[in-house]
Amino acid sequence: MDLAIFFEQYGLIILVIALLGFMFWSSRRRMQKQKVEQEAKARQTVPGAEVLLQGGLYGTIVSYDPDNLDQPAIVELAPGVEIKVHSQAILRVVNPTEDAVTEDEFLEAEESHNEYGEGVALGETSSISDDQHRAPADQNTSDPDVETDTKPKA
Repeated sequence: MDLAIFFEQYGLIILVIALLGFMFWSSRRRMQKQKVEQEAKARQTVPGAEVLLQGGLYGTIVSYDPDNLDQPAIVELAPGVEIKVHSQAILRVVNPTEDAVTEDEFLEAEESHNEYGEGVALGETSSISDDQHRAPADQNTSDPDVETDTKPKA
């Protein structure tokens, strides 16, 4: 009977403490989930991504600074129509541009390609197909200690 008296006197306090503990645990879990979602949204919010704004407008991000959320984001609603919106007005990313090439990366690759083409034209660099044709011959002569059997096996 001592157990019944204990729960009669302290049962309500134990219940309140358990409910407060559950509420604390639940809110922390929800905050961690929201933080992960915000980080994913920040990774996807890059220039060129299609976004949905709080007002129901769809647009394409022109500029966005994920480090400074006080700076407005510039969103293009239609060709030539750009608006400034608060960075938190971006509700969600509709069409993320993961693995998309930025303009700087494209220009860098184009410049590298042009330099490579000039090098091939001047004879300073060999083309890839020349390298592939030379590779088997270079492998046979590169290490004299290794015996290579060039006869086909039946």
